[in-house]
Amino acid sequence: MAQRRALVTGVTGQDGTYLTDLLLAKGYEVHGLRRYAASAGDLPLFRLPGRRSVGREGALHLHYGDVGDAARLIRLIEAVRPDEIYNLAAQSHVQVSFDTPVHTGDVNALGVVRLLEAVRTLGLAGRTRIYQASTSELFGAAAEWPQRESTPFRPRSPYGAAKLYGYWIAVTYREAHGLHVSNGILFNHESPIRSEAFVSRKITRAAAAIAVGRRQVLRLGNLEARRDWGHARDYVEGMWRMLQQEGPGDYVLATGEDHSVRDFADLAFRLAGRPLVWRGGGAAEEGRCAATGEVLVAVDPRLYRPAEVNRLLGDASMAGERLGWRHRIGFPDLVREMVEHDMAALRGSAV
Repeated sequence: MAQRRALVTGVTGQDGTYLTDLLLAKGYEVHGLRRYAASAGDLPLFRLPGRRSVGREGALHLHYGDVGDAARLIRLIEAVRPDEIYNLAAQSHVQVSFDTPVHTGDVNALGVVRLLEAVRTLGLAGRTRIYQASTSELFGAAAEWPQRESTPFRPRSPYGAAKLYGYWIAVTYREAHGLHVSNGILFNHESPIRSEAFVSRKITRAAAAIAVGRRQVLRLGNLEARRDWGHARDYVEGMWRMLQQEGPGDYVLATGEDHSVRDFADLAFRLAGRPLVWRGGGAAEEGRCAATGEVLVAVDPRLYRPAEVNRLLGDASMAGERLGWRHRIGFPDLVREMVEHDMAALRGSAV
């Protein structure tokens, strides 16, 4: 059997890193698309905790490009002729999307069209299977919990709205042009290599820094926001499983368990050795050190979103039944891994 070939856009991100590790371990030849501004040092694969792909680096090929460049996409896909494409490229920060709505739309919405149109134009609809990275932010102000594939979409941010376009254009190309394209509606998934711009890593980095005396206070926005948090390593396996199916489909990947931002911070600080007690409410709420009484977590209203999504909770039953997928790493172990990694990094012992 010939070696399978995959093209991964957004290869330098968290999901691109874990997915590349998985694909290399499965014997794929992997081609990664990285932005022109990125460098080889932006690829954290070789520092990934618990790597599975040791010895497979020779099967990884990096290419400069961007989903905003249609001509480049066509040339690259024509040259690589991938069996599978994983479109992970995105402006992926919800808060930032309110400040950069045009850029977010160009990348997260029109970038999907450029990629799908490249595959269609090259006549690869019958050969190349495509994964489109969708998001639980599609559900936004959902009227039901948990959210599943049939739950109506109600996005509450430019990020969610752009991803909604990406979702429906993928469905349109599937139905109109016969592309094997699947949407993965992934709920929040984190890891030790998550960008510090995201609240999960912001919390674990701050808890570690405060524990070792390098920082005094962590400032957060809405402590009440609840999310379904899983581990990126589990979720990239779900992506791969979607493209192993005979037919395409759209799947929710989630743990089925939600926690508040306060819960995340509470656990992270406890694991870092600085347990908290909470005082006050709303913008005046504080997390104080249980031992000393000093304020370690404070609310900053400037960090509130213009339109908040209060609760996201997923039902991955369909993925379990059809893909045989389930999450393996629970919330406590996820937070523990992140805190321990950040503690080790600050103490100078992380790779």
